[in-house]
Amino acid sequence: MKPNIVLILSDDQGPWAMHCAGTKELVTPNMDRLAREGLFFDSFYCASPVCSPARASLLTGLMPGAHGVIDWLRSGNVDARKFQREGLENPYGGYADEGEPIAYLEGFTGYTDMLRQNGYRCALNGKWHLGDSVRPQLGFEDWYTIGKGGCYYYHPDIVENGRIKVLHGQYVTDLITERALKDIEALSEGSAPFYLSVHYTAPHSPWEADQHPEKWIRYYDHCSFDEIPDVPDHPDMTTGPVYGTPRRHENLRGYYAAISAMDEGIGRILSLLEQKGILDDTLIIFTSDNGMSMGHHGIWGKGNGTFPLNLYEQAVRVPFLMRCPRLIRQSGRIVKDVISAIDLYPTLCELVGAEIPAHLPGAGFLPVLSGGHSRREEAIVYDEYGPARMIRRGNMKYVHRYPYGPHELYDLESDPGENENLYGRKEYEQTVLLLRSRLESFFAAQSSPDFDARTEGVTGAGQFRRAGKNDDLLRPYGEIPLTRKEQK
Repeated sequence: MKPNIVLILSDDQGPWAMHCAGTKELVTPNMDRLAREGLFFDSFYCASPVCSPARASLLTGLMPGAHGVIDWLRSGNVDARKFQREGLENPYGGYADEGEPIAYLEGFTGYTDMLRQNGYRCALNGKWHLGDSVRPQLGFEDWYTIGKGGCYYYHPDIVENGRIKVLHGQYVTDLITERALKDIEALSEGSAPFYLSVHYTAPHSPWEADQHPEKWIRYYDHCSFDEIPDVPDHPDMTTGPVYGTPRRHENLRGYYAAISAMDEGIGRILSLLEQKGILDDTLIIFTSDNGMSMGHHGIWGKGNGTFPLNLYEQAVRVPFLMRCPRLIRQSGRIVKDVISAIDLYPTLCELVGAEIPAHLPGAGFLPVLSGGHSRREEAIVYDEYGPARMIRRGNMKYVHRYPYGPHELYDLESDPGENENLYGRKEYEQTVLLLRSRLESFFAAQSSPDFDARTEGVTGAGQFRRAGKNDDLLRPYGEIPLTRKEQK
């Protein structure tokens, strides 16, 4: 019997941002329950440290250079002219960045397509942010999402039944939870197994006090946040100054509040599955699209929190929890295997007995659930964001920025905080040559020449159009963001 699958995806949650991950001031009892009753993955990597590329890679099992979503999608999510004609009220001041809707993943297959072909009913609930938000895609039958991608927490632009409506005064986390409960009620009625994506916008900014429930804002208002580094702002940070200002407390208070409010929603989902008697037969997966630095390295952001773009561990590693007593042996284990988001698609193929598509570069990790290891031949993962590419092989991590650098090399065993850049040291020359060779061989095989982000002007300011060599490559996706030094 195929298990039901519920994938809960948060937005911009660092691998450190759970109580069970060691951040004891953070209240996440339901995430902790998933870790305690399931598996905690210690080294799970997204494919790109920013929203849309990471989400596209998770779904398709391909690297950004293969599917062409190479930055967060600033345009192509909605039809701006249609909203103007319909007089849509929205909190964004218009859809000035939007033009024609673009289905960025059109022509690609997601694991949801595979699940549907194998008898699953598939529903999307929450953030999509992969273009043409109004139209269901990639095997989803039920579609409840957000128009532009992100939103203000109390002013979400909700897509339902092909229309968008701004729901003023309604907290988007609660709306997503309520819809998830309705979906479970409906999907569990039939005999077919179901797959449900629950894509929260939390804990993405904004983090102001009026963006989150007063209960959690009050709770964290007196928090010291001692477990988060309080260090000077990174010189290349693209946001305004934080160090030594009230913004540090305000940002962390809102970030923690968003996570705890989301955790409450997760608890309601688990409770309903339990009430219906299907919790232990349902595979629960909790993860995030990409990681996040909230003061780590002096950065307040993800991969585009700096320019040049960064690939620090806080940005490229994400939380990953799995719970399903029917499948998992010895609950409460910490999985040390180095695993990538592109490994999820082949793993789900293995789970349902489907053939793994030959074009997928990932390796299934289903044996991990029964106490084994990932099917990777060695501990190696890759990451990319525009001109920045990364390889981790064993404990060594190399970051190469085209065309001129700066490049980085870290030994994550002796220096998990990535404080000592070993690049340029003579004793590591052979290590760099080997890692760069492996890096370039992988991306040569797993990238399309049409979607080479190294030449597409990716700055972290957003993607306006389809990537591709037939477009005007001289027109960047957005202005190069100012660093903190340039803002002075």
